[in-house]
Amino acid sequence: MNDQSPQGPQSLAELIASRLCHDLVNPLGAIGNGVELLEMTGSVRGPEMELIRDAVRDAQARMRFLRIAFGAAAATQVLSAREARMTALAPWEGTRLSLDWTAQADLPRAQVKLAYLMLLCAETALPMGGAITLGHGPGGQWRLEATASRVALDEDLWSVLRFGLSAAGRALRPSEVHFAALHAAAGPLDRTLNYVAHGEGLTISTA
Repeated sequence: MNDQSPQGPQSLAELIASRLCHDLVNPLGAIGNGVELLEMTGSVRGPEMELIRDAVRDAQARMRFLRIAFGAAAATQVLSAREARMTALAPWEGTRLSLDWTAQADLPRAQVKLAYLMLLCAETALPMGGAITLGHGPGGQWRLEATASRVALDEDLWSVLRFGLSAAGRALRPSEVHFAALHAAAGPLDRTLNYVAHGEGLTISTA
């Protein structure tokens, strides 16, 4: 199987991610339903149950987000504005990051995938948290604006967004794979990626 085939390395990686997320979403949903039933019957109460409930909800939210960020996105798939917004916001609730998702239109899943990967890259650069605004322009461009008390930008890593894996000069860590995934996802959409760190802020955009 060569790189030019419909199921080349990147497509295969996306299919694997979709399969893993699909297989994990179902048991997480079953656990969530079980927790809800326990709460309804009142058979188990207290901080322990609250901890389990919150952990399950966080895991479900993160899994839905990652399924779009790393999973396969067919050209015909579209996400409603409501679903894209809710899935984008959920993983950051209760964290040091706040997100203002301003996109109002239904969008192709592949476009939303770009935005979610941009969020993961921004998260890497904001170790102390921050405030993020992410919007979709009339020309189809995404623009992410972040403000934070600290912005940590590893230029070798961020250069991957523009030039691909070879620009990093080292092997990426698993916690950095979203940079390579964002570069790969932008190519088929004919998008280029730009980023600028400015004082206590960070901008990532597509063109």
